[in-house]
Amino acid sequence: MNIQKTVKGTALTISISGRIDTTTAPALEQELKSSLDGCTELTFDFAEVAYISSAGLRVLLSAQKTMNKQGSMKLKNANSSIMDIFEVTGFTEILTIE
Repeated sequence: MNIQKTVKGTALTISISGRIDTTTAPALEQELKSSLDGCTELTFDFAEVAYISSAGLRVLLSAQKTMNKQGSMKLKNANSSIMDIFEVTGFTEILTIE
C-alpha cells in the first residue's frame, strides 16, 4: 500500500494505492493520527485501491468519527469491488461516497 497526501489549507486528500488489509491498515491509521489535527475536510481517493479488509474498514470508521467532530469526510473513486464491500457492510449508510 502507498499513501500520498495533498494538503490545501485545512483540506486533506489521501490517495491510496494497493491493498488496505491487516498488514497495511496500521500504517494508514498512524498516518491519519498524525495528519488530522486542524483538518476540516478529509477526502480519500480510492482510485487505486484493489482491496479493503475489515481492518481497513475499522480505520475508515475511526476517521469518520473523528471528522464528524471537526468537519467532513468523503470517499471517491471506489471501484465496483470496493463498493460491493461497502454495501454489504452497511458503510454506504455511514460514509459519504462519491
